[in-house]
Amino acid sequence: MSLNIKLLKEICEVAGAPSHEGRVRDIVLREVTSLVDEVTIDNMGNVTALKKGAAPKKVMIAAHMDEIGFMVTHIDENGFLRFHTLGGFDPKTLTAQRVIVHGRKDVIGVMGSKPIHIMSPEEKAKAASISDYFIDLGMGFEEVSKWVGIGDPITRERELIEMGNCVNCKSLDNRLSVFILIETLRRLKNHPYDVYAVFTVQEEVGLRGAGVAAHHIEPDFGFALDVTIAFDVPGAKPHEMVTKLGGGTAIKIMDAATICDPRMVQFMKNTANKHKIKWQPEILTAGGTDTAGLQRNGKFGSIAGAISIPTRHIHQVIEMADKSDISGSVDLLFHCINEIDTHNWKHS
Repeated sequence: MSLNIKLLKEICEVAGAPSHEGRVRDIVLREVTSLVDEVTIDNMGNVTALKKGAAPKKVMIAAHMDEIGFMVTHIDENGFLRFHTLGGFDPKTLTAQRVIVHGRKDVIGVMGSKPIHIMSPEEKAKAASISDYFIDLGMGFEEVSKWVGIGDPITRERELIEMGNCVNCKSLDNRLSVFILIETLRRLKNHPYDVYAVFTVQEEVGLRGAGVAAHHIEPDFGFALDVTIAFDVPGAKPHEMVTKLGGGTAIKIMDAATICDPRMVQFMKNTANKHKIKWQPEILTAGGTDTAGLQRNGKFGSIAGAISIPTRHIHQVIEMADKSDISGSVDLLFHCINEIDTHNWKHS
């Protein structure tokens, strides 16, 4: 399938720090409302788009809308901001980056730190920490105070570009999955079970939205959609790579928060092979996904697994994914939903 790059670009570039996903939610509502039978928004802000099937079993699919970001914690007398992280950051990736502070209006800022020219030898040798950085808005205290307050969210600034057969942007984690879920809903016509497409909140700070949604829906089957590490770069050892760009969509076996149901893993492998969809296995030993929330927060749990999109440079502003892996992820999800009633789900 050819990708709607215009829509993908819009979804990836829009701001949506944890608990501040409203701009992403607006795009989701615009795109999915006409594609489904019912749309609801819960108290946390999760969007659930229900597309009814022929039988009353429930399939829940989770794609989180939030991105890693920051929150303003202090404004000093000169107008410089201090901040707290929302999600996991490698401090060195903050160097020389632009950010957007979402206050009474959006204000561009830059991440600043002590210039290397005046660092002591000890400072030069020391690894950077989050506390070494501040945000410079180019304004004094009085002007900053007109627009920015304590608690305002901050996101990173970077546009989506195409590079070779790849796309590159901030927030491919996890806007790729938001895009994939929307495009899958567009294709679904005659599926066997009720499909609950849930665009979740606050995944980056503890899988919070998915747990609430699964508790309410109580799905029989669960699919999470998220990116995964592709460490297929110079210096990487084969056992460190997790996945490879262009190696196909990834079928999750486990991550740090979930061991996927072996029945679901086998079903996804069978489905990929049947439809000649290129795939690779994923074992992610650090980092969890919404898979955990949808697997165990319903009353009886769900038979859960995940489709993962191989992505280089995760949690940086230069996240990169291969278009063929993105397309393959849409194909696999679509066929899994359509054929989920054909598998033998009995415990072995």
